[in-house]
Amino acid sequence: MDRDLLEHRLAHHGHQVGGLRAAVLGANDGIVSTSSLIIGVASADGTREAILIAGIAGLIAGALSMAAGEYVSVHSQADTDTADLEAERQFLSTVPDLELRELATIYEDRGLDPDLARTVAQKLTEYDALGAHARDELGISARSAANPLQAAAFSAASFAIGAILPLTAVWITAEPHIPIVAASSLVFLMLLGAIAAKAGGANIVRGAIRVLIWGSLAMAVTALVGRLFGTAV
Repeated sequence: MDRDLLEHRLAHHGHQVGGLRAAVLGANDGIVSTSSLIIGVASADGTREAILIAGIAGLIAGALSMAAGEYVSVHSQADTDTADLEAERQFLSTVPDLELRELATIYEDRGLDPDLARTVAQKLTEYDALGAHARDELGISARSAANPLQAAAFSAASFAIGAILPLTAVWITAEPHIPIVAASSLVFLMLLGAIAAKAGGANIVRGAIRVLIWGSLAMAVTALVGRLFGTAV
């Protein structure tokens, strides 16, 4: 491929979206949920040991939950795509003329004149009929496909990495835990938001502030709940 064309394509960020989404979702969830859990237990006057046990339990449960959810989600989508492709394969073998007209209509709707649309449809059908219909009719592409086990492992690992950060803050510092965990977690969240925004080509400041707001809200709510229940007990 021409070097200038390759560099031009790499200027876009769409090829990073799949992995980026899973990494950001997992790590962000790990930081927010674990730090909120720690702050909630600490607000209820929990001991350092109780805080660490709760945080570790939250890490394990959250990582497994993320893995299971991602596996089911990706596997369900893969099953749906497989069924759609099989149905399309059957249509191509039984009603090829109808499928050709359908493909040409798609290109007409995208702005090509009827003759050109039919020519394009014929050429793509000759080259790779199923691939053309998968991409342009069903919206299935190689980039959108994902391995369920890989997605599950990636989500679990990213959650665990995020959850380890507030746990480390409790482990290496003395009391009071709430301000230390809250401050460190918010810093981690802002860095994560900025990195995600940078990788996706978005505004860095806006990305950092977005996760800062939601992280602060989650921690504040769990601190309030912990304080209320701790006082009541």
